[in-house]
Amino acid sequence: MNKDRFSHLSDQELLARFYDDHNNDWLGALLERYVLLLFGVCMKYLKNEEEAKDGAQQIFLKAITELHKYRVTYFKSWIYTVARNHCLMQIRDRIGKFSTKIDEDMAISPVEEGDQGHAVEKDQMLELMENSLGQLNKEQNQCLILFYLEKKSYQEITENTGYTLMQVKSHIQNGKRNLKILLDKKLNKNS
Repeated sequence: MNKDRFSHLSDQELLARFYDDHNNDWLGALLERYVLLLFGVCMKYLKNEEEAKDGAQQIFLKAITELHKYRVTYFKSWIYTVARNHCLMQIRDRIGKFSTKIDEDMAISPVEEGDQGHAVEKDQMLELMENSLGQLNKEQNQCLILFYLEKKSYQEITENTGYTLMQVKSHIQNGKRNLKILLDKKLNKNS
C-alpha cells in the first residue's frame, strides 16, 4: 500500500478499515502520520536522539500489538499517551539504576521490611533521591545526571559542560558525598 494513496482518509477511517480486515498496512499508513510526533515526544522526555529513535520504534511495535487487542477511538491522543508513558517508564528505569548505583557507591541501602529501623520502600527512596538531587548545586547535579543517568564518560561530560576533567571528577565526587549527606538526613528525619 502506498501511504500517499490514503492521505485522503482520516485516522478514524484507517482504524475502521484495520478493524474490519486486520490488515497491518492500514496501521502502517496511520502510524507513518505520527513518526515526527512520536520522535518529538521521545526527544522531549529522553533528551537523546538515539534513545528517541529507539523509543519511537518500540512505541510503534506496542501500538501494533495493542491495536490488535483493543479498539481505539481517538488515535492521536491514544498514541501520544502511549508515547509519554513509554518515556516515563524509561526515565523511571534510569532513576532506579541511578539509585542502585549510588546505593552501591555510597553504601546506602534501604532497610529490610522486618527491621525496626526506618523501612524505605524503593519508590520512597527514588523520590528522596530525586528531591535530594535537586538540592545539589547546579554543577554537581548536572555532572551526576550526565554520568549516572545518561552514562556519559568524563570526557563527554567535559565536552558537554565546558568543565575541565578535574572539575568534572570533583563535581561527581562532591555530588555523591553531598547526596549521601542529604539522603542520610532525610532518612533519619523520617525514622
